[in-house]
Order: sequence, then structure tokens, then C-alpha cells
Amino acid sequence: MRFSWALLFLGAAATAHAEWTIASAESQAGSAGIVHRHVLLENAADGGHVTFELAIFSAKSCALRIIDNPEGERIASLMKREKYVCGVNGGYFDEQFKPIGLRIVNSQMLTPLKPVRLITGVLFASPRGVQIVRAREFSQRQKIEAAIQCGPFLVDRSQRVRGLNDSQQARRTFAATALNERALLGFCSEVSLADLAAILTTTPIAADLKIQRALNLDGGSSSAFWFARENGSAFSIPEQKPVRDFVTVVPK
Repeated sequence: MRFSWALLFLGAAATAHAEWTIASAESQAGSAGIVHRHVLLENAADGGHVTFELAIFSAKSCALRIIDNPEGERIASLMKREKYVCGVNGGYFDEQFKPIGLRIVNSQMLTPLKPVRLITGVLFASPRGVQIVRAREFSQRQKIEAAIQCGPFLVDRSQRVRGLNDSQQARRTFAATALNERALLGFCSEVSLADLAAILTTTPIAADLKIQRALNLDGGSSSAFWFARENGSAFSIPEQKPVRDFVTVVPK
């Protein structure tokens, strides 16, 4: 989805958010200890439902990779051919299909950090593990293996970020980090950014997972999710049009 500044923070005034509860949840193991968790949430007040697909992994046994996709290949074919274990679509791109903001692929910088107010975070992998930091906090003094700049920030220090858009409903993809060197890539059905942040901080979508930081990736028609099951089959939600890059996980 092309980046739209207005949609991210439209209607940013603080409002009361729906209280979501878990209607059903199930988990399935993949390779390298990665877990696919499917969660259905419901809002009793208005009967609304939101579906989450999560790929939860440990940075001790898995590595994060950014995959450049200049030819616009679809997630399912790329993941199967390269034998990745899970992945989601990545960051924003412009009308010429060029990435917006920092991209580091295989330790090589493709595009530099961009000082844009609303692309507020960087998801990256280094020998220290998987981290999410504010764009102003990011430093290349350490060895960076993979990085992608995106936003907005959804969760910081286990608290939802205030002032997020609470009216624009869309499919979402996101990345998050948690305690004990765990991280996740996620997809959810149509929801606002404000409600997504509230769900991640108030609803136990994974009972033993306390999210410390979460970063929104490109959403809407770009949203995609792919997970390789242990039996060799795959769970896949395809993007609705080509995207420029993917965030993926591989075993170490």
C-alpha cells in the first residue's frame, strides 16, 4: 500500500476503545520452535470480531531477514522457493515501487534512514537479537544484519502509544518484541491502529507473552502472512497486490 500520511493519525483525539475478549484460540508448531497462533477476538458491545495470525519465535533459535522484492513476487511463491519458515509483508513504498525509509538486507544498506515524522520505528536484527527502536535511537555502530524502517509505533515499554488513528479500519501487519528474547510477526483483520495497540497491551493473545514494543508495518491491501507447518504444508494469507519487501524468519 502506498504510504498515506493522513490515514495514520486521522482522528487522533483520545477516545474510549472497545474491550476485546478472546472467543477462541489455537496454536500449531512449526520448525525451529516457531509457533503459529490463531486468535479470534470479539467485542461484546457491538458484536465485532477481529482475527489475529501470529508467528511467535525465539531470537535464540531463529534469525530475522528482510527480503527485497523488486520484481513484486508474491509471498507464497517466494517463501516456498527460499524455504523460509514464516513471513509478512514489509514496509512502505512509493508510486515507483521504491522503498521508503531504511532497508538493510544481508548486512548491506539498500536505502538510508529517512527522517520522516510518521515512520517512527526501526525493526532490526543484530548479534544481540531482534529489536525495535525509535528511528532516532537507531545506530549502525553495531553489526546490523537486517533492518526495516516503518511505523507508527504501536506499543512502547508495554504501553500503547497514544494519539493513533482510531477511525480508519484496515487489515494490519506488525512486528513485536517481548521478554526472554522472543519476538513475533503478526497479521490482523480490519481494525484501527488505536484498537490494535490497545489489543496488544490489554488482551492476552498469547498467554505467556508480554509485548514490550510493537511496530506497524504496511497494511491494507499490502498485508500478507505466511507460515510453514511441520508437515510441509503452509498457512497463507496473500497480499492483494505486489509489495516491495518482506520480513521473514529463518532457523539459525
